[in-house]
Amino acid sequence: MASVLAAVTCLVVALFSSPACAHAVGISRGEYAAREGGLFAKLVFARAEIAALVPSLDANHDGHVTAQEVQLARPDLLRDLLARILVTSRDDACAPTLLDSGLVEEDGLSVSALFACAAQDAPIAIDVRALGALAPGHRHVARILGSTSGEVMLSSEQPSFMVEPFAKEPSASTTPAPPSESPPRGSLLFFRMGIEHILTGWDHLVFLLGLVLLRARARSLAAVVTAFTVGHSVTLALAVTGLVVPSARLVEPAIALSIAYVGVDNFVSKDGGKRWRITLPFGLVHGFGFAGALRALELPRTELASALVSFNLGVEAGQLAILLLLVPSLERLRRQPWFEPRIPRAVSAAIVVAGIAWFVARVTG
Repeated sequence: MASVLAAVTCLVVALFSSPACAHAVGISRGEYAAREGGLFAKLVFARAEIAALVPSLDANHDGHVTAQEVQLARPDLLRDLLARILVTSRDDACAPTLLDSGLVEEDGLSVSALFACAAQDAPIAIDVRALGALAPGHRHVARILGSTSGEVMLSSEQPSFMVEPFAKEPSASTTPAPPSESPPRGSLLFFRMGIEHILTGWDHLVFLLGLVLLRARARSLAAVVTAFTVGHSVTLALAVTGLVVPSARLVEPAIALSIAYVGVDNFVSKDGGKRWRITLPFGLVHGFGFAGALRALELPRTELASALVSFNLGVEAGQLAILLLLVPSLERLRRQPWFEPRIPRAVSAAIVVAGIAWFVARVTG
């Protein structure tokens, strides 16, 4: 009962959350390289999130950031963003200088900076305090390039890390490469990101809830879930590798419609076991939604395969955990005379409302 109540609570929260970004997980990336005289940083944020931090980026308040607005906002990027990244070496602050800024990817904004440090050949401490001013749950993937290299995932609760200088400084004109003996990077990081993506994606959670509301045998339910998994795994790979990248303006409304459809289907269908036929194509659509988090990182091709596998395994682990919690609880509740058909119909109606609300918001937003 507690599991079902938790699921219904999530549905209620979803209905009152921002529908236009119901499954979006705030994510940004940064490359932090030790250099002679300081630290080079290249940061990429989603334009909407960075505009909330630097309001002058959307000077006309039309919801879109243009290249001209980025250039005019350069002083504010230094003040509102870079000044909120504390870089120190031997307890001395390193002064930031904005080197470049511009629009990248579908909705990204890139900022390059040099933090000049007085201390030479000393460890550099970085505290990305700007994360505390972004949306709750935002994650920042920091790639570290120094005498030891790797990746860490930062949040407002854990915004700090260290960069060790190179034993021998590379040329300042080139970005230093990680040493060949550096360990494999990012597998656990991307696995965790996949779990967070599914657990904080209200629309995907509501979709899963709608799938399991209708009575079905265990084997049939497994086929339904497997079809959804196969579908989103295929399109996640296609989108992240750049082979097929449909616009988010098409994908997001389509995800919302798939949710509404499942809610309506719960009133029409009598056997939930045959729905693998619809969960396969819907899985293809949801996979493009999952891909947004990874595409935002613009990963090097050498790291893409391992990141893709780890992220997808994380999504599956989170999805499996939800189902293992939800399905047995629903089976127990179905034995109660008061449960069917009233409760499934009420929840299905709420799912339809949520799907339609998200569709309207994503089309008009």
